[in-house]
Amino acid sequence: MSGSQRVLLRTVDVARASGYSVQQVRDLERLGVIPPAARSANGYRSYTPVHVRALGAYRGLAGAVGPVVARKMLVKLRTETLTEAASAISAVHVQLAREREETLRAQQALRAIEAEAHTPGSEQEGDAMTITELAGALGVRSSALRFWEQEGLVLPERVTSLRARRYGPSAVGAARIVVALRGAGYGIPEVREIMASLHRHDGSGEARRILRQRLDRIAARTVALLRAGADLAAVVASAGEPAAVQSCRAGPKAGGRRPPPAGPVSPSSHSGS
Repeated sequence: MSGSQRVLLRTVDVARASGYSVQQVRDLERLGVIPPAARSANGYRSYTPVHVRALGAYRGLAGAVGPVVARKMLVKLRTETLTEAASAISAVHVQLAREREETLRAQQALRAIEAEAHTPGSEQEGDAMTITELAGALGVRSSALRFWEQEGLVLPERVTSLRARRYGPSAVGAARIVVALRGAGYGIPEVREIMASLHRHDGSGEARRILRQRLDRIAARTVALLRAGADLAAVVASAGEPAAVQSCRAGPKAGGRRPPPAGPVSPSSHSGS
């Protein structure tokens, strides 16, 4: 292999190509986000374009799932088989799609709750769900529904001599809204306040705003993941390869300009400090 094929980079070169600071590059190497750099006899680090690719993958992945999960994923991706790594990345796409679907269902439930205020008594017996059925539909534990009941967020009816919980369409809709609000990061007190406002005049406006914002955030996270696609593929393909081969596979990425980051993601927020 010729010297022109083996591209070796200094820490400052990697920092310039990736948009991170020199210290952040070192921190992310220490955390295992990028492979360990080769060391010369005098202790200087030598990187390859694969390290730049790994930092690009981290930036996009952190925008999609957060820096903590992104760090853990990249460490695993370098040690997993191609099938396992591809499955892990696919799972992130699936999770984002699920969050989007949950939020769309919450919007639909909110519209139903608003309509119910004008057409009371429209619920049908056959529309009810048991706690097990509702938990399965929402992807939560039955204990979560019991806790939400204790907190006054989702109130089922009690039927039969065993006092079993029965969730009618209103309770199912409320549960879907709670799932979306909790997924958006709202604590129980905030969720309780929003849920209590739903039946007030125009009280659902805040819930509508939150759900719209959540859809926007999910879209931004999805775009961040898509932008990281080529870099993630390079990281997965280079796992276990010697540095010289990695340099060839990575191509001229390190020497060119980096694409713009996926949204307002500040490098300093991912320093791993």
